[in-house]
Amino acid sequence: MATQTDDQHSHIVIPISDAPPGTFFDDTQWRVLYSLLDTVIPSIAASDDVNGDSKDLVKYGDCQIVPKDVLEAHYQKLQRCLPTPPSRDAFAAYLAERPSAIQDFRNHLTRTLSTLSPAARGQLGAVLYLLSTKVGAFALTGRAQPFYELAADARESVLLAWRRSYTASLRGLAKSLSSIGTKTWVQTSPLFRELSGYVDVPEDYEEKRRKAADAAAAEDKRPPPEYVFKQFAAAAAESEDGSKKKKEQPAVVETDVVIVGSGCGGGVCARVLAEAGHRVLVVEKGYYFPPSQLPMRSDTAETNLYLNRGVVSTDDNSVTAVAGSVWGGGGSVNWGVSLQTPDYIRRDWAANRGLGFFGTARFQESLDRVCDFMGVSDEHVRQNHRGQVLLDGAAKLGWKAKVTPHNSGGRDHHCGHCHLGCGSGGKQGPAVSWLPAAARAGAEFIEGFEVDRIDFEDFASGKKASGVTGRWVSRDASGGNSGPLHERTVRNVVIRAKRVIVAGGTLSSPLLLRRRRNLYLHPVNMLGAFWNEDVNPMDGCAISSVCTSFENLDGEGHGVKLEGTCMVPYLIYSSFPVSSGLDFKLKALRFRNLNTFICIPRDRDTGRVHADPRTGQTRIDYTPSAFDRANVLEGLVALARICRATGAEEIQPFLPDVPPFVASVPVSTKATSNMVSGQEKAEEDGRFEKWIRHLRRVGNPAATSPWACAHQMGSCRMSTREEEGVVDAKGKVWGVKEGLYVADASVLPSATGVNPMVTTMAVADWIARGIAKDLEALKRRDE
Repeated sequence: MATQTDDQHSHIVIPISDAPPGTFFDDTQWRVLYSLLDTVIPSIAASDDVNGDSKDLVKYGDCQIVPKDVLEAHYQKLQRCLPTPPSRDAFAAYLAERPSAIQDFRNHLTRTLSTLSPAARGQLGAVLYLLSTKVGAFALTGRAQPFYELAADARESVLLAWRRSYTASLRGLAKSLSSIGTKTWVQTSPLFRELSGYVDVPEDYEEKRRKAADAAAAEDKRPPPEYVFKQFAAAAAESEDGSKKKKEQPAVVETDVVIVGSGCGGGVCARVLAEAGHRVLVVEKGYYFPPSQLPMRSDTAETNLYLNRGVVSTDDNSVTAVAGSVWGGGGSVNWGVSLQTPDYIRRDWAANRGLGFFGTARFQESLDRVCDFMGVSDEHVRQNHRGQVLLDGAAKLGWKAKVTPHNSGGRDHHCGHCHLGCGSGGKQGPAVSWLPAAARAGAEFIEGFEVDRIDFEDFASGKKASGVTGRWVSRDASGGNSGPLHERTVRNVVIRAKRVIVAGGTLSSPLLLRRRRNLYLHPVNMLGAFWNEDVNPMDGCAISSVCTSFENLDGEGHGVKLEGTCMVPYLIYSSFPVSSGLDFKLKALRFRNLNTFICIPRDRDTGRVHADPRTGQTRIDYTPSAFDRANVLEGLVALARICRATGAEEIQPFLPDVPPFVASVPVSTKATSNMVSGQEKAEEDGRFEKWIRHLRRVGNPAATSPWACAHQMGSCRMSTREEEGVVDAKGKVWGVKEGLYVADASVLPSATGVNPMVTTMAVADWIARGIAKDLEALKRRDE
C-alpha cells in the first residue's frame, strides 16, 4: 500500500491502496491513451525559429512548440495578475510537464478507469485499439498512422476536430478524454500544486480547529463519544450433511430498528429513535474518518469519501453525479448550505401531490427542529469574493439575492475545503452531531457493512420486513481501509429487526428496493470568471449567497438558483472549456484569479436508477431535457451579467463552442476612469450583448456540455397511491404490510429547487417520529 502525505498535510496520514494492475488494456492501448491525454494536457516548449506548428520532434521531443514571444506575452500577463507569479524557469518547467511522465498521474488514471462499468471500459478499449492501427486511425482521424505516431500539433488538431464533429460519439469521446485528463492532471501534478497557490488545508487550519473545539466544549460540557463500531470474528466453517463442502455461518445481531445508511436521513432517524428508547443499529458501507484526518487530498478523498470513487456518470455520459459514501454520508462532504423547503414547493406537494402534511405547521416544526439542532443561521456567514460578487451584482441589476444559512452551530465556519471532509468539525453534519447524539442515547453502529438484501417473513399473506443481510469488511491491520481483502476479516452478517429503515441515498436505496423511477438530479451548468486580482478562491464557504430571481421561470416553480460553487481545482478544471492545451495550462495557472458559479435548476423531467447487470453497481439513466436546459441557459446568461457588472476581466461559460468574453477595459475601471468615453462604453456594451446572443444561439446541448450533479432526489418518492411512488406519506414502502421504511432524499416527491439537506432531514424527522409511535404501540400490544 502507498501512503500519500506532504509537508502541508503532515498532520494527516491517510493510506491509499495501490493502483489496480490495469490489465483491462494491453500495452498498446495504454500507449494510445497516454498519447491522447498528453494531447489534452500537452508538454509545451518555446523556440525562436518556429511559427507554432513545428514537427521537429528530434530537436524538441514530443512537444507542442510555441514562439518565444507568444509565451513571453503570456508570462508578462501572469506577472501582472498573480499575487506570487512563477519565475521564468518555473513557468517553463510547468509548461514542459508531461502528464504521462508523472507516476501518480498514471496510478490515479488506472484507479479512475477501474470504476467505469465494463461496458464503458470496453467501448474505450475498442477506440484505443482502432487508433493503434492504420485503418482504424484513418477512420477516426483522417490520418493513416497510429495516433501515438502523430506530431503533437497534429494530435491536437484531431482532438479539436472531434470536439466539433457532427458525429455525437466523437464529440462524446473528446468530452470524456478532456474531463479525465484535466481532472487527473490537476489532482496529481506537483507543479500545478506548487505554482497555482492551491493548498490542501484551509489557512490557519490548526487555529480554526482549536476554536471550533473550544466553542463546542463551551456549549456542551460532555465530550463527544468516541465511536465504538461492532466487530466480528472470522466465521467458523461448518460441514453440510457430512460432505466436504463447508458453509460459513453468518453472525447474527438483533435490534429493534436497523437503519441502512448514516447520512442526513439515517442520522436524524438514529437520534430520534434512540432518544425515544428503542434499540437502534446504524449500518454504513463506508468508514468513519474523524476531523483529525480531514480534509484529505482530493485523490485520497475520492477513494474514501465518495460513491464509486467520485465517478458516477449517466448512461449517455451527459451528467456526472457526486454522492457521499462515508460515515455521515453526504452530510460529511456537502457544503453546509441549509435552506428550508420553499413555500411554493410545499404548496405543490400538498395541493398537487396530495401530501397535505407538507402544508401544515407540523412539517414546519420538523424543519425548525432539525435547523435548531444543527444551529442553522446566516448570522456568522462571512462572504468570500464570489459570494460578494453574487450579492453586489444582483443588487446592481435589480435582482433578489441573500446570504445562505449554514449548519455551523451558530458559529463562524469560513472554510472552503469541506468537500474533502470538515477538519474543524464546525459543520454539524451527521457524523459530528446527529450520530453522536444517537450514541449517547444508546445507538450502536457498524461501519464497512454493505447490505445485500432486505429480509422478509410472511405476515397475513403479505410481507413483513424482518431485517437485512449483508457483508462486513473490517479495517486493515493499520486501522485503515486500503489494505487488500485477504488481509482483512470479511464476514456475512444477518441483522434481525422489528423495523428496517433504508436511508442509503437516492442512488443506492432504489437498488435495494428494486424500485428505481422518478430520479431528479438538479443538473447544473457552470460559469467561470477571471479577475485581474487575487480572489483567493479557496477562502470561505463554497456557497455563501444565492440569487433567487430566476427560480420560477415557467410560473409553476421551475427555474434556477444562482450560487457560487466549491473551488477544489479538480471539480472546476475537469469541466473547464479551453481552445487548446496551452490555453488550459495558462488558465489553470491563473487559479488565484478565478471564481466559478453554478445554475441549479429545479428539474421538471426525470430519469431512473438501475444496476449494472454485470457488477451490480449504480447506473443512472438520465439526460437533461430541453425544458430544463433552457432554464439553465437563462441562469448562465444572468451569471454572465452579474460577473460583468462586478468587473470580471474574462467570462467563460463551461460550454463548448462559446469563447470567453474578454473585457477590453474592466467594468470596475470604466466606472471610475475619465479616460473611457461614452462611445467606448457603448461599443463595449454592444460587444458584450453580441456575445450573449452567441451564447444563447449555441446553447447548452446535453451530449457535449459538462453537466454535474450533487443533489439526487425522488427515486423512491413519496405518494398517495402505490402506482405513483414507492412510499406512503409516513415513509412506509408500498406493498409491504409492516416494517419497511425509506427515509432519505429519495422519498422527496419532486426536486426541491434548493440544496435538499434540510428538507431531507425534516422528512426523516417526521418519518422517524411516526415509527417511534408505531413501535410504542407494538410494545403495548405485546405487553
